[in-house]
Amino acid sequence: MSLLVLAACSNNEPTATADGKSAARPAAIKEEAVNLRAEGLTLNSFLYYDSASSARRPAIVVVPEWWGLTDYAKMRARQLADLGYMAIALDMYGDGKVAANPQEAQALAMPFYTNPALFAGRIDAALTYLRSRTEADSSRLGAMGYCFGGSAVLHAARLGLPLKGVVSFHGDFPDTAWAKGAYNGQVLICHGAADSFVPMDKFELFKRRLDSAGVPHTDKVYADATHAFTNPAATETGQKFKMPIRYNGAADTASWNDMKAFWSSVLK
Repeated sequence: MSLLVLAACSNNEPTATADGKSAARPAAIKEEAVNLRAEGLTLNSFLYYDSASSARRPAIVVVPEWWGLTDYAKMRARQLADLGYMAIALDMYGDGKVAANPQEAQALAMPFYTNPALFAGRIDAALTYLRSRTEADSSRLGAMGYCFGGSAVLHAARLGLPLKGVVSFHGDFPDTAWAKGAYNGQVLICHGAADSFVPMDKFELFKRRLDSAGVPHTDKVYADATHAFTNPAATETGQKFKMPIRYNGAADTASWNDMKAFWSSVLK
């Protein structure tokens, strides 16, 4: 089971456009609370975009770790808005539920792993909303996630959601084979070489599944990076809950840069 940590951090990205070029003016990032509906639940999500720009822009769904929608996923969505994308930090559990400990998190996450269609249903609700926004370019949609969220976006791709690309940061990998032709986008895997929850043999098996399905994928492995390596609070939280996770600044920076290059190519 994928684990992540409850935390917020502040990585200040330079203002840029969605093609990766520097912007000529400061971004005016707007946050909007957005209540989506899926399977009878209200998904209390947050949308981020540069309100000073009138251009239609690519849009990305950000799926949080298994704790629920915390400030960490919101921060990542805001960073994407700084880069020129529209981004929505998605409440997967509904009603803003956030787990206080690993036991609560596992109880909230387990229904998704036993019924992966739930992953796709929640992400599709976010995509439907993004397509309704005049600021978003509905032909350029992507999704990315952390741990549980990484699993979520991979399942959504496997089930055929119309995503140009998906990015998994230290996510678990679907055990189910991918049907050839079911997904027409691209995949970026950002994986820690020292991830004891998702070991390298599972990573290698997943790559073979993508190859068998003809899915283009870019695979990045970061030395000495454990599960949850992108989150600056991982070390403290790992100690608190006795989990083998810790922050790795070099891997965090490298994976963010790999993600920027991926989105610049896939959503150009």
